[in-house]
Amino acid sequence: MMRGLFITGTDTNVGKTVVSAALMHRYRRTAPLVYWKPIQTGIEQDDDTVTVTELGRCERQEIFNEGIRLPEPLSPHLAAMKAKQTIEIPALVRLVVGHSETIRWIVEGAGGLLVPLNDQHLQPSLIAQLHLPVLLVAHSGLGTINHTLLTLEAMRHRSLRIAGVVMVGTPNPENRAAIEKIGNVNVVAEVPQFNPLRPSLLEPWASAEFDRKSLLQEYLD
Repeated sequence: MMRGLFITGTDTNVGKTVVSAALMHRYRRTAPLVYWKPIQTGIEQDDDTVTVTELGRCERQEIFNEGIRLPEPLSPHLAAMKAKQTIEIPALVRLVVGHSETIRWIVEGAGGLLVPLNDQHLQPSLIAQLHLPVLLVAHSGLGTINHTLLTLEAMRHRSLRIAGVVMVGTPNPENRAAIEKIGNVNVVAEVPQFNPLRPSLLEPWASAEFDRKSLLQEYLD
């Protein structure tokens, strides 16, 4: 069985890739981490694997660059349809079968939690097959309470394990408190907007500030 975390979001472009890179910086000294993006759409404009490699200062052995790569920047099922492909969950799962059991995976999902992968399955079907707990990435500002609580409810409805929430943007203590109390979940980190977004800024911050209470350690042991 895989060990690690599945990174999803309340929406697309919420900050999952930056959080994935921050996790590499924060926990690579305690476990052999490998980053994997199973499904990447819009690959001709944006490649999250390349971004994490650069932001996370990843070595070759820390990146697993296999999976579905689609040109159109659309929902996975639409991007696959336009490319005359079908995303098959069993085929994705087979890609990671047989890897060392010592690896701890940082798996970044596509878009938000409930994006469709094909005509029958949404992204939680892939998460369930990988047997990974989910780290939810959310915005910190207006609207995040509703979006985050809805996503947490959808995760619990599907019996997914919730590792915690990461909030991205200007810190908002009131929003954080509401999400933790009403959502019955830990906000493990609040990631600022780095300007510019560079490894030289992300690495020291992540090493010192990301998950300061080490609440994610149990999933990476």
